[in-house]
Amino acid sequence: MGTSSAHERLVQQVAGAVVDGGDPAAAAEAAGFNTAVTHRPAVVVAATDAADVAAAVRYANDEALAVTVQATGHGAVEPADGTVLVSTKRMQGVRVDPVARVARVEAGVGWRSVIDAAVPHGLAPLSGSSSGVGVVGYTLGGGMGHLARRHGFAADHVRSLDLVTREGEVRTVTGANDPELFREIRGGQDRFGIVTALEFDLFPVPRFFGGAMIFTGPAVGDVLHSFAAWAETLPEEVTTSVALLRLPPVDDVPPPLRGVVSLALRFGFTGTPERGEALLAPMRRVATPVLDSIGPMSFAAVDGIHMDPTDPMPAVTRGGLLHGMPADLVDTLLAVAGPGVDVPLAVVELRLMGGALARPAAVPNAVTGREGAFSLVAIAPAPPPLVDAAHAVTSGVVDALRPWSTGTMLANFAGHAAADLAAGAR
Repeated sequence: MGTSSAHERLVQQVAGAVVDGGDPAAAAEAAGFNTAVTHRPAVVVAATDAADVAAAVRYANDEALAVTVQATGHGAVEPADGTVLVSTKRMQGVRVDPVARVARVEAGVGWRSVIDAAVPHGLAPLSGSSSGVGVVGYTLGGGMGHLARRHGFAADHVRSLDLVTREGEVRTVTGANDPELFREIRGGQDRFGIVTALEFDLFPVPRFFGGAMIFTGPAVGDVLHSFAAWAETLPEEVTTSVALLRLPPVDDVPPPLRGVVSLALRFGFTGTPERGEALLAPMRRVATPVLDSIGPMSFAAVDGIHMDPTDPMPAVTRGGLLHGMPADLVDTLLAVAGPGVDVPLAVVELRLMGGALARPAAVPNAVTGREGAFSLVAIAPAPPPLVDAAHAVTSGVVDALRPWSTGTMLANFAGHAAADLAAGAR
């Protein structure tokens, strides 16, 4: 905590709670989705609006403290120790204009709130695989979701943003009033201040067809090889991925998947069910899935495609981008993470890119990764006894596929790979 007079002024200026880092309540306030990262801030400011955020930033400047910001904590990689941690999770304003096809959200909003407000109007946001993720952090990191190959990154479609600058000033930034800052912050994450609100485009999605097929046993390798050739034939209306999964032998996991390595083929399509089935036909001929949820669905149900965890958990993540998915890459992936390999991995995913993701934004931004043909993400469970193993196995997957790497990465999927790159540069 800073000087008592400065702290008292902060308390007086902030409508939300101000919690000293030594207070037991600070741990709960600073907790995020990735429980492998424990923040020990000097002060937590539970912001309720942009004025609270600005007061927190000015306080940090006066006390020579760093500032960190957190909504859901999905993307946390390093602990925010000794900082002023601004928690935005109470900033929950959402407004959808169905005529203009625009949404405006405050900094603490998750994608579920936007989806639920947009879908009744036949609209959808460029949300990701989990609707529990915060809109602002996801979007400032690029944002690649279920409609990405058709419309591009979420950051490509931001219309304006409200920003608390490093000096503690509140500004609205657009491509018209500050084109340079507007370009750099979309893709630059929180390096330029704290975004307290975003306005962005919504898209007509009158129908949606998607889900997942899951395979086990010898089919894993056959489907993975076939996917590599099939994915190249798909139109931009399809977003798809494959993921090697290691699910625990617990009651919440369907019996065919308990304790075995499986392969999930995820599929999302904005066309008709008939066209969707025709596109899927080549993969259905490869093998019979043990589970199959693909069919017509509301966009409101898209969490069912990836079935990402909804409860906080400890994890280590590393990612990168690949030039392609040739047969020798698939063989290498199976050798380091496939059936028969005893490694403590939870997920290794290859997500098809291309389409609109490869094209520059209509209003230029700082999003990286447009050169990738596939994104790579490796995730390992990281409770305290397994932290070192989690780092080793995720690094092992990324290193094994380095011959096919672009040498770049998506900000949202980089995880500890970004820290690895920075350490290597030093």
